[in-house]
Parts: sequence; C-alpha cells; structure tokens
Amino acid sequence: MNIILLEKINKLGQLGDQVSVKSGFGRNYLIPQGKALPATEANIKMFESRRAELEAAASESLGAASTRAEALNEKEVVIVRKAGDEGRMFGSVTNGDIAEALTAAGTDVEKREVRMPEGAIRELGEYEIAIHLHSDVNALVKVIVEAE
Repeated sequence: MNIILLEKINKLGQLGDQVSVKSGFGRNYLIPQGKALPATEANIKMFESRRAELEAAASESLGAASTRAEALNEKEVVIVRKAGDEGRMFGSVTNGDIAEALTAAGTDVEKREVRMPEGAIRELGEYEIAIHLHSDVNALVKVIVEAE
C-alpha cells in the first residue's frame, strides 16, 4: 500500500514522503491516527496544497518539544518505596510512576513518553530515564529511588 506521510515517523520517513507499507499497518494505524493518507492523485494534490501548513505545524511541535526538553533535562525526581534490607523493593517503579512524579514536580509528562528499555526499576538507586517528547527530541531525567 502506498501512502503519503503527514508527519515524521521513525524508521519510515519524513513529512511528505511517499512510502510503501504493509496494508494492515497503513489501514489500521497510520491512516486512522492521522499520520498518513493513501497515495491517490486527489490526496497528493490536497497534500501539496497543505504542505506549508503541515510543515509549520511540524516545526511548531518541534519547538514546543525542545522547550519541554530544556525544562526536563534539569529535573531530578525522588520516588520513595518500601524495600528490604538488601535494597530490593517489594514492588517496582514503572513508567506511570515516573510520569506521575514528574507531573507532581511541575512538568506534564505522559506515561507513553517515558522510555524504560530495561523494564521496571526493581532496586533502589539512581537512574537516568529517557523521556521521548518528539521524534527528534529526547530528554534525560534523573530518578532516585529511596527506601521508606
């Protein structure tokens, strides 16, 4: 299935690129989410007429994400959990807990923006956690997990 991208998508292409994707990915994810249009002649003409508007919106989104990243790079969050004598927690700290702590600290962060490739945190200590704000913008936040 050939589509026109309406925004930058990692590992797929930039705004305005015509790419070929599997039909299910295009029909079930990209088109309903407003990230792409089918590459028909009518849609290509409509996209070319709206290109400047879409590029302006993309650059505005990038600028807003950069501003948020500057504020987040300086953040340090302390999360307190019950733990045993050896430093193992009885629970874990997930991306939802980190997003909630950052929101309580004054910066709105959604759970889906917190990247934890190694999974949930299960031990006490200091961790650098990536916050994915935009396809081109990431911020690092220091998370300190302490015992009660």
